[in-house]
Amino acid sequence: MTTIRQRRAGKGTEAAEDQPSEETNVKPDGKIPPDPPGGKLWNILSKTVGGIVAISLGLLTSVYVATLHENDLWFSNIKEVEREISFRTECGLYYSYYKQMIQAASIQQGLHGLVYDNKTESVRTINILERMNVYQEVFLSILYRILPIQQYLEPVYFYIYTLFGLQAVYVIALYVTSWLLSGTWLSGVLAACWYITNRVDTTRVEFTIPLRENWALPFFAVQIAAITYLLRTHLQPAQERLTLMAVFIATFLFSLTWQFNQFMMLIQALALFILDCLDMLPTAKVTWLYIIQISGLLLVCVLQFFNSMILGSLLISFNVSVLIARTIQKNLKKGGLFNRLGKLILHVLLVLCLTLLINKSIKKILNLESDEHIFKFLKAKFGFGATRDFDANLYLCEEAFGLLPLNTFSRLSSTLLFYTYGFVLSLLTVAAVIVAFRNLSGSNQVQLKDKMEEYTVTLKPDAAYSLVHTVLFGCLALSTMRMKYLWTSHMCVFASFGLCSAELWKLLLKCLHLYTSQRTQVIKYSIPIITLLYISFKFWPGIMDELSELREFYDPDTVELMNWIKSNTPSTAVFAGSMQLLAGVKLCTGRTLTNHPHYEDKNLRERTKQVYQIYAKRSPGEVHGLLRSVGTDYVILEDSICYERRHGRGCRLRDLLDVANGHIMDGLGENDPDLKPSLYPRFCEEIKKNLPSYTMHFTRVFQNKTFHVYKLAKHK
Repeated sequence: MTTIRQRRAGKGTEAAEDQPSEETNVKPDGKIPPDPPGGKLWNILSKTVGGIVAISLGLLTSVYVATLHENDLWFSNIKEVEREISFRTECGLYYSYYKQMIQAASIQQGLHGLVYDNKTESVRTINILERMNVYQEVFLSILYRILPIQQYLEPVYFYIYTLFGLQAVYVIALYVTSWLLSGTWLSGVLAACWYITNRVDTTRVEFTIPLRENWALPFFAVQIAAITYLLRTHLQPAQERLTLMAVFIATFLFSLTWQFNQFMMLIQALALFILDCLDMLPTAKVTWLYIIQISGLLLVCVLQFFNSMILGSLLISFNVSVLIARTIQKNLKKGGLFNRLGKLILHVLLVLCLTLLINKSIKKILNLESDEHIFKFLKAKFGFGATRDFDANLYLCEEAFGLLPLNTFSRLSSTLLFYTYGFVLSLLTVAAVIVAFRNLSGSNQVQLKDKMEEYTVTLKPDAAYSLVHTVLFGCLALSTMRMKYLWTSHMCVFASFGLCSAELWKLLLKCLHLYTSQRTQVIKYSIPIITLLYISFKFWPGIMDELSELREFYDPDTVELMNWIKSNTPSTAVFAGSMQLLAGVKLCTGRTLTNHPHYEDKNLRERTKQVYQIYAKRSPGEVHGLLRSVGTDYVILEDSICYERRHGRGCRLRDLLDVANGHIMDGLGENDPDLKPSLYPRFCEEIKKNLPSYTMHFTRVFQNKTFHVYKLAKHK
């Protein structure tokens, strides 16, 4: 823990090399005496048992989510087309590249098809490896081709088992992080059990398998575990180098597998920045972590053919700005309280200005606009003006990008996780404030050894990092529901660490004047064990019932559509429709698309809005012209979008299009005064009447209860 020691004149507070209670065991030469032989043997035995338990819980979690997936879909029994349809929306798009690599005549041909892809976006050749984070699909397909497993394991099972296997890595990383923080593997057991019993809020891997976050979050958890170990004291140089290498590898893999990596690591960099400014982390280690983030992201940039969105990321601009500002302000951590606060304010302003300057310069030089929709969304979300921007509103109206629902907390509380988390968070926040104030005050305060010793407040660097990490990612989760999985998994770690932490109980008992070392040890082990027993008795029957519940995939309309496309359209046909459906069309039929769900490209966003005019109030001639301009041969209309009821007025897709086109919305309710009635009826409704003005451009060739497919006339 970071301990408040006697200050030397003119220097900031040092980070203690161990806990206060252990300082008496340090020899005058600074070396720690070796453990007695019996203690060393017990330590080895404890670590061995803890490691076996960690691996067992990881594998059990992997089997658990795999079983839930099988039971929910009867995946082993359904047809191939049904399996592929089960990979909904963008999941299907990503899996299609794995399938494409598997079916290619050779690995070289498969890679060439990805680098020069003309099937994902019609009348355009794009580099999939540059545009999307699909190296994991490439690696997995190559592995499947070279391993002698084709006769025993279907490609789809190799893919999903790999993702379920990564869940084992995820749980083990959470377990190890909690173990490192608390010093006991009992904490890791509690973290893993909380992760499993709160599965609804900690993961969604069993029904969104190929989603990028399911690849990335296990590596992020490994990175956090490595950082936790790195921030420990008394590391040997060789241990520190190996840990830095582990942090780099995990950071690189996390960055390679998820397009939103830069935003997650920016929050992580902010946590490091805050703690470094408050003198709660060793500056040298923080510098290394900044450099690792930059180098990992730049390496991914090279692998993604110098993706401009990475170069223009706020993370790179921020980290470079911090390193420059630190060089300019060399005496940042010297002086008294008000002197340091003044320097700190200047430092923050300097970093902020440099970040904006560097980021704006890079984006201007590269003419970068790929991520502008994200900033438009954030601007509108946090109330910096209303927007009619179609892309921003598309995000704003999605439940996943809304505020975290309140029922999340009731679910987390039912397992005692949220109550424990709040308790630990409150105590550590108070401790952090006290330690930060003492660090900034610069007063020569001596740690007394008499009665005042019981009021000494300490905070280890790894615990301080975990605290700020959970606070910042908690704020992210509260503002954006989709990001809750980054918070809730770490919540399990943080709560279990606090419940098993001798230092935390020692602090609490001293404040209550009830402290004895024996009482602390009893509470440290008894309360976690009682909590584990409560979780087991309350949730084990529910888990067993869940595992025994059998369901089956059923979507006959989509299956009929995909089979019709494969049987009745040429392989070169171009299809237009909703982003979500077209991802499935590409996976199931291999046909060319006009648009798709990977939204991080300005030209694609403009094209999507253009295609979506099929649900707006436009003339048949206009819609036909827009669709033919992107090479469309067939257009798929969905009743679930045309007559949408899932969203309220103002958030239906047709409403977003009406507002963006300057038209008043359907139904009762207010409209902005400058919106005007459209001269034309809604296209998706009117086309079904087979009026001459529509049939001259569109011919219906397929219809079922959900979908209507029209072939476009090719006249000029």
